[in-house]
Amino acid sequence: MIDKSRSAAAKFTTSEREAVYKAIFARRDVRRFVSTQIPAEAIERILLAAHHAPSVGFMQPWNFIVIRDPHTKASIKQAFLSARAQEAERFSDDRKKLYLSLKLEGIEAAPLNICVTCDSTRHGPAVLGRSLIPQTDTYSTCCAIQNLWLAARAEGLGVGWVSILSQERLKEILRIPVHIAIVGYLCVGYPERFEAKPELETVGWLDRLPFRDVVFDETWDGTVARD
Repeated sequence: MIDKSRSAAAKFTTSEREAVYKAIFARRDVRRFVSTQIPAEAIERILLAAHHAPSVGFMQPWNFIVIRDPHTKASIKQAFLSARAQEAERFSDDRKKLYLSLKLEGIEAAPLNICVTCDSTRHGPAVLGRSLIPQTDTYSTCCAIQNLWLAARAEGLGVGWVSILSQERLKEILRIPVHIAIVGYLCVGYPERFEAKPELETVGWLDRLPFRDVVFDETWDGTVARD
């Protein structure tokens, strides 16, 4: 016999379903924040959402370092500036000029920074489903970041992922153990605005790939293999 009460609980109403898709399509990588402080309850909700992400073997390899101290953020901002200067040298001419004009972080402006880490040693060497693809611990941590990002958008908060940072320097500043990997450094706060399109698309850095170009049928080239 089907448990109708459980079946009904598993279903989303039309408005609930639309809200999920709204959060997905309205999410943006935010770099410009206002100084309004984030309520503690909202911070706990987005972190709880992150902690409820799927993980291979239920290993839950993530930790979240919550950073508010201005001195810590200032040190990380200097680490970013150093890393940006190095990365800028990979580009030339107009591309380099455009790169240097981009707003690529909101470390000090955001009231909250969150460093998301991955502990590949959690639960020991034998984790269900991870033996052939050990990187699934990192993939699982990325799922936690996505959960946090979408929950933040539903709270009216913006999140900016800062990837232009030296892991070694960041570990030094935040006293992260050597065996722990840093997966994401996030700036979180109420944004000046949510852009209609990703900023890198707006400024012409790259365009969004056509949906049909990234979906294949059955095999890599879209052609069904024949015997």
